[in-house]
Amino acid sequence: MEIARWGSPLGTIILGATSKGLAGLWFDGQRHQPDMRGWPENPGHPVLQQAIAQLQEYFDGTRTRFDLPLDLGLGTSFQQSVWNALLAIPCGDTSSYSLIGQRIGKPAASRAVGAAIGRNPLSIVVPCHRVLGSGGQLTGYAGGLDRKTALLKLERALM
Repeated sequence: MEIARWGSPLGTIILGATSKGLAGLWFDGQRHQPDMRGWPENPGHPVLQQAIAQLQEYFDGTRTRFDLPLDLGLGTSFQQSVWNALLAIPCGDTSSYSLIGQRIGKPAASRAVGAAIGRNPLSIVVPCHRVLGSGGQLTGYAGGLDRKTALLKLERALM
């Protein structure tokens, strides 16, 4: 994995890419951030450059969907199924843990779905911030609830 750092409006973001695509996007210091010692910094990596350009457009309000090759290989097959379900939540919309469980054919797995969402290695791009509690309440976000709120406001999902 090669990494690059980018100063977003919500704090430093560390992006990671493999030969298959973007594999990580973490707010610096967030929960479940991997140990990146030994991962070379390569801000010239084409996928990392593309991701940073698209993130800038997202924060500028001109991009609502990311078009990047993704490598979800850091997760189990269950986690990958949850993360793929998150990709179907459109910008400006939200979902719940139970609806994600239903979408992947595991309607009774809300807790496991929540755990998989908490381990999402591709914050923002795989939009785990769009998942709310069943009553519409803000629930955990590895990058912090203040960032989750800011992302939802940016997308006009919270008015």
